[in-house]
Amino acid sequence: MKHNPAEPLIDLEELLTQRRTKWNARTYAQRYERYFAPLRHQPLKILEIGIGGYDNPKEGGDSLRAWKRYFPNAQIYGVDIVDKSALQEDRIQTFQGSQDDPAFLERVVAQTGKLDIIIDDGSHRNDHVIASFQLLFPALADDGGIYVVEDTHFSYVPNIPNWQKLTGGTTPPTWAQYGGALDLYDRRTMMGFFKRLADCVSYQDFFNPGYQPNYFDLHLAGVHFYRNQIFVLKGDNTAPGNFFDKNNLRPEWLQMMGVASADQLPGFQFPTIDDPTKATTWK
Repeated sequence: MKHNPAEPLIDLEELLTQRRTKWNARTYAQRYERYFAPLRHQPLKILEIGIGGYDNPKEGGDSLRAWKRYFPNAQIYGVDIVDKSALQEDRIQTFQGSQDDPAFLERVVAQTGKLDIIIDDGSHRNDHVIASFQLLFPALADDGGIYVVEDTHFSYVPNIPNWQKLTGGTTPPTWAQYGGALDLYDRRTMMGFFKRLADCVSYQDFFNPGYQPNYFDLHLAGVHFYRNQIFVLKGDNTAPGNFFDKNNLRPEWLQMMGVASADQLPGFQFPTIDDPTKATTWK
C-alpha cells in the first residue's frame, strides 16, 4: 500500500527496540518488517502469547502496544498466565491462562474468531510451544495467516534428565525445565517439530501409496527458519505433486518400470509416516 504523506512512518525496528519487548528486538524487527509491512493497514486480528511483566499484573504489555501502533486497524490480543487485564485499552484485550491448556485456548479462539497473526513469545517450553501450535494453527486465517515462534534456541538447552547426566546429579538450572535436547533430531523439541513440518510443505511428493494427508500437509504454505525465530505461513497446499498422484507413481512412470502398481516393486517396503498434528510422544 502506498504511504500516506500525512501519516508518520513507523520504523518497526526502532519501535520494538525502544520498548525492549524482545531479546533480539532489532534482528526480530527486521524479519517482522519483511512479513508484516504489506499487511500494516489491514483490519487484522493479532494474538501474542506472553505479555511480559512476570508476576506483576500491572507490568508488561509493551509488545502489545507496539503492535497496536504498527497495525493501526488491528485488534490485538494477549495471553498470559498472569492476570494482565489492567493493561487492556482500546484495541487491546488480554486473556489469562496457560498456553498448554487446550480448553483455555479453545475459549480464547471462540471469542477472537479466526486470527491473522499469532506470535508465540510465551513460556518457551518446548512442549508448550508444540502443543499451542497444534491447537492454534487451525485457528489462523486459511489464506495468508502467519504463525511466529520466537526464541527457538531453547530447543538446544539440555533438559533436566540430560543435565543431571552431564553434571552427575547436581541441581539443574531453571532453564533446563524448558525441555531442550542435545539430539538435533529429537522431535519433542520445537526445532525438531518444525523441521518435521517442513516436509509437510512437500507431502505431495512423498512416495508412499495410501498416505493420508494431515491438516498441516493441506494448509502449510511455507516454513521459514531464522536464528531463534520461525515463521509458518498458512495457505492452500493441495496442488498435485510432480512425479506422484496421491503419493503413488503416476501410471506413465509405473509403465516405464514394467509394473501395474507400486505394490509389485520387489522387496520394497514403504515407511510409516508420523502425523505431526498428534501429541508429541515419539522421538
